[in-house]
Amino acid sequence: MSPKLSPEAGPGELGVELFTRRSGFEAALARFAGPGRRAVVMTMGALHEGHASLIRAARARAGAEGLVTVTVFVNPLQFGAGEDLDRYPRTLDADLEVAAAAGADIVFAPPVEEVYAGGEPRVRMAAGPMGERYEGASRPGHFDGMLTVVAKLLHLTRPDLAFFGEKDAQQLALIRRMVLDLDFPVEIVGVPTVREDDGLALSSRNRYLSARERSTALALSRALSEGREAGRQAAAQAPHSLSSPSSPPGPDGRSGSDGLAGPARVASPRTVRAAARAVLDAAALLEPPLVLDYVALVDPSDFTEVADDHDGEAVLAVAAKVGDTRLIDNVRLWFGVA
Repeated sequence: MSPKLSPEAGPGELGVELFTRRSGFEAALARFAGPGRRAVVMTMGALHEGHASLIRAARARAGAEGLVTVTVFVNPLQFGAGEDLDRYPRTLDADLEVAAAAGADIVFAPPVEEVYAGGEPRVRMAAGPMGERYEGASRPGHFDGMLTVVAKLLHLTRPDLAFFGEKDAQQLALIRRMVLDLDFPVEIVGVPTVREDDGLALSSRNRYLSARERSTALALSRALSEGREAGRQAAAQAPHSLSSPSSPPGPDGRSGSDGLAGPARVASPRTVRAAARAVLDAAALLEPPLVLDYVALVDPSDFTEVADDHDGEAVLAVAAKVGDTRLIDNVRLWFGVA
């Protein structure tokens, strides 16, 4: 197991150490001399089962001798005018319990002045054109702020492995692109979306939904399912039928065919788009209505819309508001014959 680290603060009996200052956290990293790898899971707190799945994945990859750090930091650079920075939930005591139960060694939960010691940074990461589409168009500057804090936390935590959820597909794609383009010495690992029993993707924002709003919000996952199933049927009817009904492995070697886990082998991007859009159009007539921001079928390498003859991996992504709550979801697909 990783060596015991002296807590700067927090409930040591939980088995996870809490650090709120860079000095204490850096001293803890310096004392770590285990043979295992370092892994980090970056969060904004309000931890739920989706975050726990990331931590468990980090624990499994780092091994018993490794070090798993969870960062908890509500990054103000990611919030635009009118967004929910002030009402974003802060639940550090509960977060420590979730992190400990999932296998974390350290929780690093710094205040803003510890992360941005000189005030709001004058030099930031730029997401470029890839960060101006879809989520970036809806939330200008969001991805610049996200990449800035991810870069800072990668420097501070110095991990071998960093784990991010596939639910935030454009975020994951941009982080991978930054790491590749700027030669960060870290492996970025995507972890599948965790869903509630009714299919809604887990999110800290789900708590804002009323019962009727939640019912409407289920159209997001239904749209993904309908798009995926329409693509499967198109594949089965194609003149050169796909040779295997199973799903292809993703970049991390996983495969899956149940629910919305893993990339499904499908055909006809036009059919996939139309089926998903039909569900979302119907949800716009509900009360309360679903207010669509976008539905897109994109190449995950650059988040550009795929052509109707696309071969290879794609992400069917959707974003919408229900009441005052904005939600996103996506599913991975694979176009082309085996």
